[in-house]
Amino acid sequence: MTGLSPKHQSAMKNSFGSKFGGKRVVITGGLGFIGSSLAHRLVTLGAHVTLVDSLMPQYGGNLFNIEGIGASVKVNISDVRDEYSLRYLIQGQDLLFNLAGQTSHMDSMTDPYADLDINCRAQLSVLEACRKFNPDIKVVFASTRQVYGKPDYLPVDEKHLVRPVDVNGVNKVAGEQFHILYNNVYGIRACALRLTNTIGPRMRVKDTRQTFLGVWVRHLIEGTPFEVWGGEQLRDFTYIDDAVDAFLMAASSEDSNGHIFNVGGDQPITLKDLADLLIEVHGKGRYTRHEFPADRARIDIGDYYSNYQLIQDTLGWSPKVSLRQALTETLNYYTQHLPQYL
Repeated sequence: MTGLSPKHQSAMKNSFGSKFGGKRVVITGGLGFIGSSLAHRLVTLGAHVTLVDSLMPQYGGNLFNIEGIGASVKVNISDVRDEYSLRYLIQGQDLLFNLAGQTSHMDSMTDPYADLDINCRAQLSVLEACRKFNPDIKVVFASTRQVYGKPDYLPVDEKHLVRPVDVNGVNKVAGEQFHILYNNVYGIRACALRLTNTIGPRMRVKDTRQTFLGVWVRHLIEGTPFEVWGGEQLRDFTYIDDAVDAFLMAASSEDSNGHIFNVGGDQPITLKDLADLLIEVHGKGRYTRHEFPADRARIDIGDYYSNYQLIQDTLGWSPKVSLRQALTETLNYYTQHLPQYL
């Protein structure tokens, strides 16, 4: 586990070991950033892990993400839109981490039908496969804070109106609601996590399809300036190890069934201050500030940071890794491995 102190690593292993040891786990989007990070942790906990990923280049899957655990996991190159593969892959599994999806907000606007197919229709196919062929499976779905749109108040809690500003957000709402519906109507134990700006080793850095911070990190390591659009917007960030903790807590507790939880960072920060902190941690670098491009300004949500009180009260989750430590771990990783992500 990257980023966590030895004491915290030991505590997490002791906490989760008995819950995941010997469990059969399938992760859709398993070669992506979050899916592969989950896989690394689950392997250390003794789970039997199957990774499902289409490895389509625009969606972030990378075989290097399972470096060190490749011999300990099964990899199935398949698309979640393939109902027949899903039917086979979910049979006999105890847990499903449903992370496959199209994450780019801009791509969802330029190709809305693909986003609909992956983030909406395919999620229904996943749940139908569970209902028909493995109704005892537990499902944790990865959603996004983008479903809220432009906040009416801060920090944003789960009672806030859902008002997406792009096609991706609309389809993510549908995907998470399908999971809650199947929990409530069919008894398929399911929950959803609304993630916000998850960062860390294995995140996509060659473009902005997952997160703008990845491109910032790439430019810093390559010694070229990066661009900050706007700069005064407030954001919060979740380090990958903390996000993995949230997924594991949700998967291992029956108290999560039928719920949607915010997963966020501890302290909001402006993008300009984030850029300054990133350069400070790296020890060098520079950036330029620009106005938002018109096409992105139309779907920008302004300030956003999460209220994660519900998941804290229900499951005991809260972020443990500071933003400075998260940036340090991320920069260290890509200083060593950047060519594998370009």
